[in-house]
Amino acid sequence: MPFTLRPIAAAVALAAVLPAPALAAQAFAVTPAPAKIAPAKGALALRAGDAVWIAPGDAEARGAAQWLVDTLAATRGVRLAIKEGAPTGAGGVVLSRDGPEGEAYALDVSSQRAQIRAKDKAGLFYGAVSLWQLAGQDKAGAPVRVQAVSIEDAPRFSWRGLMLDSTRHYQSLPTIKRIIDGMASLKLNTLHWHLTDDQGWRLEIKKYPNLTDHGAWRRPAGAAGYKASGEEVRYGGFYTQDQAREIVAYAAARNIVVVPEIEMPGHAQAAISSYPQLGTRPAAERVMADWGVYPDIFNVDDATFAFLEDVLDEVMAIFPSEYIHVGGDEALKAQWEASPKIQARMKELGLADEHALQSYFIQRIEKHLNAKGRRLVGWDEILEGGLAPNATVMSWRGLEGAVAAAKQGHDTVLAPGPVLYFDHRQSTSPDEPPGRGKLSTLKSVYAFNAEPSELTPEQHKHVLGMQATMFSEHIRTDERAVTMLFPRLAALAENAWTPRDKQGWAGFEDRLPATLGRLSDLGLAYDAVPFEPQAAFDWPKGGEIGASLDTGLQVGEVRYTTDGSEPTAASPRYAGPLKLSAGAQLKARTFQGKHPLGRVRAWNVTADTALTRRSHQLTRCTEGLILNLEDDGANEKGERATFLLDILNPCWIWKDADLSAGAKLTVTVGQLPYNFQLGNKLEPLPVRPPSRPEGELEVRFGCKGPRLATVPLTQAAKNSALTEIVIDAPPRGKGDICFTFASKAIEPMWAVHSVRITPWVVAKAD
Repeated sequence: MPFTLRPIAAAVALAAVLPAPALAAQAFAVTPAPAKIAPAKGALALRAGDAVWIAPGDAEARGAAQWLVDTLAATRGVRLAIKEGAPTGAGGVVLSRDGPEGEAYALDVSSQRAQIRAKDKAGLFYGAVSLWQLAGQDKAGAPVRVQAVSIEDAPRFSWRGLMLDSTRHYQSLPTIKRIIDGMASLKLNTLHWHLTDDQGWRLEIKKYPNLTDHGAWRRPAGAAGYKASGEEVRYGGFYTQDQAREIVAYAAARNIVVVPEIEMPGHAQAAISSYPQLGTRPAAERVMADWGVYPDIFNVDDATFAFLEDVLDEVMAIFPSEYIHVGGDEALKAQWEASPKIQARMKELGLADEHALQSYFIQRIEKHLNAKGRRLVGWDEILEGGLAPNATVMSWRGLEGAVAAAKQGHDTVLAPGPVLYFDHRQSTSPDEPPGRGKLSTLKSVYAFNAEPSELTPEQHKHVLGMQATMFSEHIRTDERAVTMLFPRLAALAENAWTPRDKQGWAGFEDRLPATLGRLSDLGLAYDAVPFEPQAAFDWPKGGEIGASLDTGLQVGEVRYTTDGSEPTAASPRYAGPLKLSAGAQLKARTFQGKHPLGRVRAWNVTADTALTRRSHQLTRCTEGLILNLEDDGANEKGERATFLLDILNPCWIWKDADLSAGAKLTVTVGQLPYNFQLGNKLEPLPVRPPSRPEGELEVRFGCKGPRLATVPLTQAAKNSALTEIVIDAPPRGKGDICFTFASKAIEPMWAVHSVRITPWVVAKAD
């Protein structure tokens, strides 16, 4: 199919702006790192109109050549020309079929020509990707320059993937295509597309139109669910079958297979709300907006299986993938347990329990898929009650499911959370977008060990590979979806492609500036926040304030200034805590060699700066279910605040505060909808009873210590955005300050956004 890469005027190739010595250092920055790479002498220049030679009539080679031509034109401004036949003269690129099989390829670049050799389509494409990565420029508009090199390359794993959840939040087709472009540039080959769940059904099924007429739409929770007029917001969307085919074709042209996921028997609230006869209990009239796991589960009537088989038949007509994903995870059994009809059916089938019933359910679906020439893949819960004969297990609850599957002779894909769950935060910075609260950093993704020690070498052969998973409950916009995926997908790609003995964080780190530059070339706004220094300040002492800088990623070096000037690669390197005079201007930036990573961060070093902390910088009282949540209400600029909290126990601690002289505490708070389904946990979460109906903020000196203040939330309750509460705290000495809320119910859920402490001696001086 034709390629749709567009020139990105604002995204200049990193290689295009590097001076010549830096360009040489980046000359072999191929990511994922190849299995074998040998630099050679000389360089190849490619100019507009130079030929890309392919054999006459070779459509697959033409596809790889077209990607190379279009991508070089879009990112380097140099358009080559595809020609069929034997190469004539020197220069240009040759794609030939006399190379290794499968996804393997060989690339040889001399001053005369670049030759990509591979037997199969995939290898030709990946050779073209590596050649594009190697193509730099001394300056914009100059010929493309490729350093002479010889590469022999093949992937470590056959499954190198990403799961994209388009159910909780819908992504547009252009955004999905941009994500596919980024995947292809990193030699990822599987897009697992999560299309149905409790919160929405996203794929048109012609036989059952209500799945999208009704099931694709919901009202968001909280204030975000209503317009200023009071009218309900109708959120959602779906992909027509033609649009889904468009994505399949776009991905296939980049050697990416799209594996659709249709959830069953649980995660089915949207489907059951659309067709109530599919359920086990009376269905909700609307698609619900809570995150988490609803108890709704398909019944096991023959008519329900007929419905599911009809759906899967239409799915298989759209997606030619070998695998069809059926979910199978978090299927809560309470409704099956409570249903006399289900219990009678279990007895009729001779099934011992509800786990065995789920196994029967999955095995019945697998027979239908196998009869159509397809293979079933599901999350690791499909192991419970007995694994379907030909099923592949996707292990998300650690690696135990993968180990169990491989030991039983079944194939498996590694997708464990939190490390490979890309809806988790990439750093501890308060500037990170909303998401789950645990950390999945660039370095931890790179270091993930995909070779479980419990398996024998023969059992290891059942590990097909690994994938990142991005559930989108807290990823509301297309831009955030891209930000959460990149650059972590680069780390996952190298882990999945490069032989283990050829991997190394230092090499990946050295190539990182070039990798990030190529992502920008493709219009992918990656998350730069993890590279940016964070500052932590000590309690002011006299006219001096201590400061510590950290990126948390151990990438590059932090350079800083204290006179207000912009830091450069030649500025002082941060090596330990600083002692600064009050009033200084601290600026810091991370550099990898001479290349800046992320933005310059700046702080006015004052008592207010030192004694202000966001919720992310406070200590949580417990580590139950940590989320980085977005406010449902916005300020006058349309901006929404974020809060880091344990939703099972919203409680924050400022450790070791000095209240020797007393202080003014400015606590900024917000309210959030408690839109969480906690599975089989039906009893309400405990709340602290308030003395006022609107609730209260409670501040204590120590979480079990004396109360410093109890402040009614009267004004805050009227404001869906942030509200400042000022508290006069009496002298108490040094210790922890604990912030909690008392309320009549868990809805709304109150949260601390930030705290500023102004000691009385400072306040009086002001």
